[in-house]
Amino acid sequence: MNTSNLRNFPTLRRWGALAISFLVLWTLGYCKSADAQAVYGSIFGTITDDSGAVVPGATVTVTDISKNIPVQTKTNASGDYRVDHLIPGTYSVQAEAPHFANATVSNVVVYADTSPKVDLKLPIASATSTVEVTTGAPLLQTDRADVSTVLNARAIGDLPNLQRNFTSFELLTPGTTYIGWSVGQATNPQQSQQIEVNGQLPFATGYELDGTDNQDPIQGVAVINPNLDAVSEMKVTSQNYDAEFGKAVAGLVTAQTKSGGNSFHGSAFEFRRSDAQQARDPFTQIGPNAIPSFVHNQFGGSAGGPIKKDKAFIFGYYDGFRLIQGNSTGTYYIPTAAQLQGNFTVDPGLPKLYDPITQ
Repeated sequence: MNTSNLRNFPTLRRWGALAISFLVLWTLGYCKSADAQAVYGSIFGTITDDSGAVVPGATVTVTDISKNIPVQTKTNASGDYRVDHLIPGTYSVQAEAPHFANATVSNVVVYADTSPKVDLKLPIASATSTVEVTTGAPLLQTDRADVSTVLNARAIGDLPNLQRNFTSFELLTPGTTYIGWSVGQATNPQQSQQIEVNGQLPFATGYELDGTDNQDPIQGVAVINPNLDAVSEMKVTSQNYDAEFGKAVAGLVTAQTKSGGNSFHGSAFEFRRSDAQQARDPFTQIGPNAIPSFVHNQFGGSAGGPIKKDKAFIFGYYDGFRLIQGNSTGTYYIPTAAQLQGNFTVDPGLPKLYDPITQ
């Protein structure tokens, strides 16, 4: 045995650790910035003058209207610009360059995993002039080929939803079917729906909430079923979704929650149903206690606002659910003693009636 190799082993191990550390630091130092994930959106476009010539070096400012947070970039030699990692919301886009008047487009709606194209024309400046375009960006999608349906906060808040179940909105998109499998309360406490997309089983649909995986690995349903007042948008993609969602086979459901703003906003709700508003069946529900006790009560709210104006924001929500459900009433026959012994030869007459509510 060569003992010199054993004596040099700690030194070799230290040199190996140093080499690995150097390789990691070199990789981190030279890697490019990652592309925007599907939790964010983007705005891109081209800046030109009145004649259609591109304007390189123009300053483009994209501002979140609710938070008043600006992001600036410069156009390249081709007059193109792009701003990534935008939280879903409404933005204004302003372009300015020396010897040109400023131009602004307001109310540009950015959804997660979308990129509206906003082109601006800069006229030759007079003394002081600004051109403001009041119409929003065109809705034609030119940067991607996915097939999707987007529901904004207003649609989610106003559309009828008896159980206020967020996953039920998935059924508003083409190619979806509710299969109604029985899922236990213990394994699905938030009662997420099991829905087929494009004929595939529910396990083949991916669920994302604020950019994180929200899918139960066994049953395939959404783990967190958020409060409807807290959702800013929902997007159901059935075809050609991004490669980062490779595990999804049938479709992809992404949702974003609200993030507060420069003004305080809140909401409160209560939806209550009980046996006091139910009509009894006159043929099967007879008697003063014919309708079983039933109370279905959903209540909660949301609130958001600034911690520090234009800098930090907060948002939170609460969703409560109470359910009281009694057994159905009815009238039952009590067998006679002879029938209990298996003797059905003698006609005992009408058996005694038994009401489980009164007896």
